[in-house]
Amino acid sequence: MDYLNRLAISYYQTIATLNETHKIYLVQHQETKKIYVKKVLDVYNKAIYQYLLQNHIIGTPQIINLYEEDNQLIVIENYIPGYTLQELIDSSSISINSIYQYMIELCAILEKLHSLQPPIIHRDIKPSNIIITEYNHVILLDFNAAKYFTESTNNDTVLLGTQGYAAPEQYGFGSSSPRTDIYALGILLKELSSALPEKSEPLNRIITSCIQIDPNNRYQSVSDLKKALESAWFPKKPEPRHTLSIKAFLPPGYRTLTPWKMFISSVTYIFIFWLCLSLQVENTFGLALWIERIFCLFMMLSIIFIGFNYLDIQKFFPLCKHRFKAVHHIGIVLFDVIMIFTLFFIMFLIESIFFL
Repeated sequence: MDYLNRLAISYYQTIATLNETHKIYLVQHQETKKIYVKKVLDVYNKAIYQYLLQNHIIGTPQIINLYEEDNQLIVIENYIPGYTLQELIDSSSISINSIYQYMIELCAILEKLHSLQPPIIHRDIKPSNIIITEYNHVILLDFNAAKYFTESTNNDTVLLGTQGYAAPEQYGFGSSSPRTDIYALGILLKELSSALPEKSEPLNRIITSCIQIDPNNRYQSVSDLKKALESAWFPKKPEPRHTLSIKAFLPPGYRTLTPWKMFISSVTYIFIFWLCLSLQVENTFGLALWIERIFCLFMMLSIIFIGFNYLDIQKFFPLCKHRFKAVHHIGIVLFDVIMIFTLFFIMFLIESIFFL
């Protein structure tokens, strides 16, 4: 069997180095020409990888082959295009809705791992180990530090994981358990929420419950954490109608209720309305003139609403959601141009039908 595995591994030719320090390479199968990822592991639990090879967990890379030699484990797994959560954090292009979505999907993946008998604990959850696919879904990578959970009270003797994300029990202050992953999720959530322009009290409460020193004071399962995230994202009791309706639909400049922003916005809106509604067009009078004035107003307001993402309108144009700021801003400009052209075309149709 080892000979066959070694032979199978030899069919993968290295075409690029993804991470020399961690021995991660991009490889291509010489016959099928498909692209995969090859990892050479010095620290690992072979039983974990053997299980994942035979039982693919949705939300993790599918393992294609394994081969152990000279105290190293060679792993071939599917290549997943996308970008890491770390890249998303570094580019400051993350919304609170995305945070909730990614965290809930992570909990769903860990639910499957923790529900196994015995449970698998990941023990190295961090932004660089999480891929966001091109379809905006989460993939959890790197099971190098993973272990099976047992009821043994023995303390962890070796730190496996990443400092800052590793729970206290991974430093020898206790035994790793599913709640160890909950601690790392709390640290991850804390880092994600720090990228938001404003603090979120519901997220802060969830973070606090995740990162308690004593595991008994954390959420007792990822299912409990998932429910807390879902309740915070979609509260069972909606806010009072008057606060919800006003804040949800206030125009840009008024949403934060900051006096100086409201003053500048008021002056800007008054000027735009005056400019558009007093517009004079040569050889255009009466109702036709008012149609042109109104559409001119719509064009001006569309630039503001798209630029300031009124009612999350940018989600309808993919480039506006890009993680790179330059592409994001280009997307906004293109969206503005498309909207103005569309309004102009509608105005032209109306005038052609009713005034020519």
